[in-house]
Amino acid sequence: MAKLAIIATIEVMAGRRAELVPPLMAHRQRCLKEEAGTLQFDVLLPNNDDTKVLLYELYQDANAFEEHRNGASIAQFRAEASAMITKISGTQCALAE
Repeated sequence: MAKLAIIATIEVMAGRRAELVPPLMAHRQRCLKEEAGTLQFDVLLPNNDDTKVLLYELYQDANAFEEHRNGASIAQFRAEASAMITKISGTQCALAE
């Protein structure tokens, strides 16, 4: 199976992005350590919009993404951060080779 990249946008309640970053970074660390199919997980903070956080995630394949999406770490992150998030959207991408 081909690698799967995800570009995600987390829309954050005004004034809460700094509060969201620590649980998101803890989630990132757990994913990279505990999920063998999670190859890359970058957190990007737009300079001109403090109500958004962008993610670039790379998975070994679609099955690895499904394991991530249904895993304990993301459930923990959602429980910790749901009060700060207004919307999460994502785009699944194939890597050009």
